[in-house]
Amino acid sequence: MKVGFFQFAPKFGEIQRNLDQILNAIEAFTGDLLVLPELALSGYQFASKTEVEALAQDRQSPIFQTLQSALHDRGLHVVLGFAECADGCLYNSAVLMGSEGIIGIYRKTHLFFEENLWFSPGNTGFQVWDIGGAKVGIMVCFDWFYPESARTLTVKGADILCHPSNLVLPFCPDAMVTRCLENRVFAVTANRIGQEERGGKPPLRFIGMSEVVAPNGSILHRAEASQSELYECEIDIAQARNKRINPYNDLLKDRQPQWYVGEGE
Repeated sequence: MKVGFFQFAPKFGEIQRNLDQILNAIEAFTGDLLVLPELALSGYQFASKTEVEALAQDRQSPIFQTLQSALHDRGLHVVLGFAECADGCLYNSAVLMGSEGIIGIYRKTHLFFEENLWFSPGNTGFQVWDIGGAKVGIMVCFDWFYPESARTLTVKGADILCHPSNLVLPFCPDAMVTRCLENRVFAVTANRIGQEERGGKPPLRFIGMSEVVAPNGSILHRAEASQSELYECEIDIAQARNKRINPYNDLLKDRQPQWYVGEGE
């Protein structure tokens, strides 16, 4: 199958402008799975909770109907980061969509920096969806910092980690090589570019460097730090389903969870 990302610079608060760019990318993309950045509809650097509330979407938002129409009969699935309002809470979420509409929503588990002022920690847990030809899981930006995120999705059967991001720290692109290698999965990290400086706060400079990484840790492609890019490449899902490291070791079968520290093991 063919997977890819759209790296661009969302304009804060200009949802229609950002949506138009996303729709143009969908129209130009010829692959099967497209990953877009975190909070791609709204922009990132909020100055108040009121701003989040004004820019957040729920499942019934006309935006998702527009996206569904763009995906109609395309055989394309899209993962898109957005601010979500649901059940009286605000979440930093990502939606998985296909021609049938919303397939699933993941709410970011590990909030970063001032996100803790605006959003509630996600309550969906790490989920895996079968999109035909591959099983995908979603983790959002700072979730990469916790190895449990990628490992949980792997144990649940994910072949591809979809990773919408707004990265400002330099470590993630190289760290995702380790996440893929230690789980033998593909990862598509879709970061944004540009800068936001709002509310008298220090500027946030986003590092770009979106990438597709293979189960053996090889970087199939890494974008530039400051240029928009729509990228796609072909991958062999069988590589993610072979967990054998050598004739004597199987990555998942050799796990010994009875000795691991942590809830859920």
